[in-house]
Amino acid sequence: MSPGEGRVAAEAVEAVFREERGLLLASLVRRFGDLDLAEEVTSEAIEAALRHWPAEGVPARPGAWLLTTARRRAVDRLRRDQAYAARLAVLAADAERAEPAPAPDVSGSGQGFGSGSGFGSDELPDERLQLFFTCAHPALAAEDRTALTLRCLAGLTTPEVARAFLVPTATMAQRIVRAKKKIREARIPFRVPGPDELPGRLPGVLQVVYSVFTEGYAASSGPRLQRLDLAEEAIRLARILRRLLPAERESAGLLALLLLVHARRDARTGPEGEPVLLEDQDRGRWDRPMIEEGRALVVRALTGGPAGPYGVQAAIAALHDEATDVAATDWPQIVALYDVLRTLTPSPVVEVNRAVAVAMRDGPGAGLALLDALAGEPRLRAYPPYAVARGDLLGRLGRDGEAAAAYREALELTGTEPERAALRRKLGE
Repeated sequence: MSPGEGRVAAEAVEAVFREERGLLLASLVRRFGDLDLAEEVTSEAIEAALRHWPAEGVPARPGAWLLTTARRRAVDRLRRDQAYAARLAVLAADAERAEPAPAPDVSGSGQGFGSGSGFGSDELPDERLQLFFTCAHPALAAEDRTALTLRCLAGLTTPEVARAFLVPTATMAQRIVRAKKKIREARIPFRVPGPDELPGRLPGVLQVVYSVFTEGYAASSGPRLQRLDLAEEAIRLARILRRLLPAERESAGLLALLLLVHARRDARTGPEGEPVLLEDQDRGRWDRPMIEEGRALVVRALTGGPAGPYGVQAAIAALHDEATDVAATDWPQIVALYDVLRTLTPSPVVEVNRAVAVAMRDGPGAGLALLDALAGEPRLRAYPPYAVARGDLLGRLGRDGEAAAAYREALELTGTEPERAALRRKLGE
């Protein structure tokens, strides 16, 4: 094989691995009941592909090839390590009691999964939904759920997950190990909750994906305002959830929200990476096809019963994206939607956003009064947007000294350098 063909083979491995890793991992966990084993044999299958594909060519069904190879490696591991096999048998028995399923195929024949199809076809069962609910199980700590989801379903390596949240690789590795240990020791079943459990469990799964996006949309610290790679991974996960849960309107609402917000990504920063406020953004740079896709999903999210919080937030984002400028924005409707949202998910953050919308509808004095009424809320003391919003409204009212004090407070709380630079410019003004 020529060097060019070798590069094609290597790129094929990377593409299959990035796009289908979650599906491959989920299939293996379902059959062998252990995340560690599934990850190890997945890595071994990728290494085998890197050795064989450049010389032999990329197979017609690369995903099925990887799955068959990984399953054979798992069978070999179980045959060599009887103690490991015994432990997995206990996990498999627990899973059978929780949700009856076909017995694991440990023949190594490679028949069944992947026979006659590659990943992505209807013939290959998609078990990522089970993996979503396992990674986002409420028994796991919130930070562990997010880390495990990125590791297992987004296909990020441990160092990549660590960089995403600006922590040392060793710290992130400990979180992931801790989450896997909890799953193993608590015998958390690899399954989708039943109809009676799903309403209580689905919000946690959606929240994990939303948390990933939030860190990508507005990084908590570091040299950049946005982490586009992280935001795009969250959108990819939201698309998977949408495909796997087509009847759940909040999965449509979440995907709509992420698309409608991410559509503004190119206009949110200036040439030096500085933040650009919504009112100053060049709306011609917004991603119109993404906005149209998001708007269609909003209709789905709001049709057929009471709206959920993600659907309402997506509707707010759609109103922003539909307006030609800030003055043309339907602020009364946005305030009304925030009134709905505060009944669904009451929080100080919702109240801050509502106060800003009221200021746009009724004037800065009305919005400032609402913000000042929140001054005693302890959760806002470490929330920079609250201080920034107060500084903005105070400045519009000509109360420059108080505005400067609010901006200084925000400067002490803000983590990213572009936002800090923008606040320093405001103080200079």
